Amino acid sequence: MIGEVISLFVAVSLTATALFAEVGSKRMGSLPFNAVRMTMSLAMLALTLWLTMGYPYPRYTDGATWLWLVISGIVGYTIGDYCLMQGYIMIGSRFGQLFMTLSAPTAAIVGWLLLGENMSTLAIIGMFVTLCGIAISILSKPQNGHFQTKLPSKGIFFAVMAGVCQGVGLVISKMGMEHYYTSLQIHGLTPDFTPSYALVPLPLNISIPFAATMIRGMIGLAGFLLLLFLCSKDAILQLRHAIADRKAMWAAALSMLFGPFLGVSLSLLATLYTSTGIAQTLFALTPVLIILPSTWFFHQKITAREVIGAVISVMGVSLFFF
Repeated sequence: MIGEVISLFVAVSLTATALFAEVGSKRMGSLPFNAVRMTMSLAMLALTLWLTMGYPYPRYTDGATWLWLVISGIVGYTIGDYCLMQGYIMIGSRFGQLFMTLSAPTAAIVGWLLLGENMSTLAIIGMFVTLCGIAISILSKPQNGHFQTKLPSKGIFFAVMAGVCQGVGLVISKMGMEHYYTSLQIHGLTPDFTPSYALVPLPLNISIPFAATMIRGMIGLAGFLLLLFLCSKDAILQLRHAIADRKAMWAAALSMLFGPFLGVSLSLLATLYTSTGIAQTLFALTPVLIILPSTWFFHQKITAREVIGAVISVMGVSLFFF
């Protein structure tokens, strides 16, 4: 039950971070925003680890832990978050989060392939239901016998990539977490060990998800900066302008708090107490939760077709894990 409760909190957290990320990424640009947000996140994670583990960096790791979490950071952060922010810029956070429901079928398929997690016939049906829900939301009424999407194709591409990368990244990060706990045994420790030398001593099974997120975040930041300097001739100037924009910095800080810091860390914690699929199903509630806030913050016009499509998409996600 605790895993399901954590997963619901993650869904609310992801809703908040999506709204703030749309504001920040549109003002800063995708790569500067991700670089600024990830730097803030790493500072918060270092402080958290210093308070709870006694050291401001991940401890008790081994090579396998780093390998899988580095891969997860590249897929889930560098590629996934870049595509997500590009999607927010082009189609907005509401539709961006709708496409994130694709992370559930992706996680189920990759979990089945890599972890041997069960995927039933209902899961296959759920994949088609999810896709139908997305189609209902983004396709307009047929004209001359042809359906047309009301969203730019480039924005759809980035949003689809973001959803797929999140699903793959979650499964790979779970593999990294499993190696992390194996590494604890090598160091003669158990997950319930509480470091007495920490200022706020907590059992390792609570603080380690934050340590794993820090490893992923370091790789993500390195990737964002590399892409920024490769893709832009005035990368330093872009970063200076981004930092000087107070509204964008507030958006980055709040997006960081609810996303890379709390949301991602708690999503890793949730997968330890429930299956990857159930956790991802509850995370997928975000497209429904974001509908009302989008109307308040961005004054967007929401159609019944879009609401129905979002609900169907989430229902499709739930079928994966019965």
